[in-house]
Amino acid sequence: FSRRLPRGAGTVMFALMLHLHIALSPLRADHTQTARTVRMISTASDGYRSREDLKKGIAGFYDQSSGLWERVWGEHMHHGYYPGGMRKNHRQAQVDMIDAVLDWAGVKSPENVLDVGCGIGGSTRHIARKFGCTGSGITLSPYQAARANELSAEQGLGDTLKFQVADALEMPFPDNSFDLVWSLESGEHMPDKARFIAELCRVLRPGGQLIVVAWCHRDLAPGETSLAPREEKLLRAISRAYYLPRWCSVDDYRELVRGQALTGLRTDDWTENVSRFWLAVIGSAFRPRSIFGLFRAGLATLRGAVVMPLMVRGQRKGVVKFGLLTAVKPLPGEAANSVQA
Repeated sequence: FSRRLPRGAGTVMFALMLHLHIALSPLRADHTQTARTVRMISTASDGYRSREDLKKGIAGFYDQSSGLWERVWGEHMHHGYYPGGMRKNHRQAQVDMIDAVLDWAGVKSPENVLDVGCGIGGSTRHIARKFGCTGSGITLSPYQAARANELSAEQGLGDTLKFQVADALEMPFPDNSFDLVWSLESGEHMPDKARFIAELCRVLRPGGQLIVVAWCHRDLAPGETSLAPREEKLLRAISRAYYLPRWCSVDDYRELVRGQALTGLRTDDWTENVSRFWLAVIGSAFRPRSIFGLFRAGLATLRGAVVMPLMVRGQRKGVVKFGLLTAVKPLPGEAANSVQA
């Protein structure tokens, strides 16, 4: 793996890990009891963070890291699309991801889109320009919401799109508000997946379309009741760095959407189509011109950078999957019917 990183990346990664060791060492030395108390308060019994700790951590993580991401990668804060391992400009690959998902889902002409976990609004703006629709976006990060509104105004979309700080598990919108509800790589952060899906469906208009794209763990094989301990250990390490709760599978999402009685349910696995992305992010993070930005962004961003190779390992071992799901909210009098894997 190290042969694929740019020259000097090994030294930079070592420096990052050393910085983390020094920064965290007081918790392992003079403040052992304090650290134990913090873990008891902020961590759920399964080794993952509590809901309140997640909300604060997610907001802080993206407040700190979003500016650096924008400087290096631009306005889109999600995977790029590389069908068949195709080599392409990475920023273009992120735009291509939006279009490819919309094409896969068969989106035609939405009038009002909701972007759940909107980042700095890149996807929302692309969809608004593509279809000529209005839209809203929510995020837990005050920095992201402000930057999304700022960029939208600069690009002539200030009257068309609005972004705000809000919790996706308690959205501030009336029922049946949007005809496209879009969640691109935000479901990972949701500690209550059932409530998350229920909220997405609540604000979706009858006849409107739901799209969820998320990191997932692999589907369990027949007879399995859980992942292997080594797989759980890998996911916990990733989760601690990126403020994620316990992961779920595409099968889990499928069952949750079935419970909402939506129609035309379809899912897919695009792990192979995004496999080039994390290597590219690792390469960009460990270039000399980016390393100072990582240190300035703070400890949470540094921790996220060090853990990035675990995402590559998880994908290569078949544990981490990149799943897609779409479905339609039935009109009055319709019933849920077709389900397609």
